[in-house]
Amino acid sequence: MNKMLLIITLILCMAGTARALNAQQEKMKDCNAQASQKGLKGDQRKEFMSTCLGAGAQPQTKQLTAQQQKMKDCNAQAGKQQLTGDKRKQFMSSCLSAK
Repeated sequence: MNKMLLIITLILCMAGTARALNAQQEKMKDCNAQASQKGLKGDQRKEFMSTCLGAGAQPQTKQLTAQQQKMKDCNAQAGKQQLTGDKRKQFMSSCLSAK
């Protein structure tokens, strides 16, 4: 029974991988056809293929938590003031603890 369950699980995993691979292959085929249709060659083709294959793959922008936003703002302020070392640490500490 356990061997049968393991075999079924492996088959399902391989099927999922095959579908993902087929989707990537399909995307590559489409991008390649578009590049050929546009007559792109060399670096222009490479750039187009990179952009085309990466389209839709960008991660969604994630909302920062209040603490992350505060850290980002304090870090930007410290950068504008060109603070380094202990002065930066002191500034960040006071900035992050301020309300």
